[in-house]
Amino acid sequence: MDVNAEIEWLREAAPVPYRAALAEMTARNAAIREEGARELVWLLEHPPVYTAGTSADETELLDPRFDVVTAGRGGRYTYHGPGQRIGYVLLDLTKRARDVRGFVHALEGWVIATLAEFGVESWRAEGRIGIWTQDIDGREAKIGAIGVRVRRWVTMHGFSVNLDPDLSHFAGIVPCGIDEYGVTSLARLGMMVSSEEWDAALLRHADDFLAALGRACPKEDS
Repeated sequence: MDVNAEIEWLREAAPVPYRAALAEMTARNAAIREEGARELVWLLEHPPVYTAGTSADETELLDPRFDVVTAGRGGRYTYHGPGQRIGYVLLDLTKRARDVRGFVHALEGWVIATLAEFGVESWRAEGRIGIWTQDIDGREAKIGAIGVRVRRWVTMHGFSVNLDPDLSHFAGIVPCGIDEYGVTSLARLGMMVSSEEWDAALLRHADDFLAALGRACPKEDS
């Protein structure tokens, strides 16, 4: 794969505090826009935190047992914590299709393809943001979250995938404003996947993700 020359791929082994990551991501977004800095895909985890998107409803913050941070991304409340792998994706869409919906669609497809490598079938769900799969009880549950912001065609924020987080921590919020469905993880589905294994699989699908950014978003999600 020949993407590293154009994009910096940064992987963190230790948790990064959310506020510090947000400050770094905001600065890098501006540097890409204004100074032509390298684009970035940043893979990391956070200590436990609840983040509020631009559509967050305070009634959905049920038990603020952890720090609550206004994130500036789209969406509502989300939990981040150990065992959940996050990908912050900072790309210049002026070099690709200027299609925000297409960017989100490609991001979802990247996560779905990577999950398939571990034998997990997942999908988009009309009217519900995120990545969904069948839980051990047979019901549909969220295994990944999507939340992005685009500033002058440069993206920031990205996705999170539940490898093996403490799922009880999601009970402090209504995740992404959807209370009819549960939250699951690869570990709950019987697959113990390390962050190293996840990151390597994600990287194997990066070329397809980047190629999708050069195409307009399909009219119908699949």
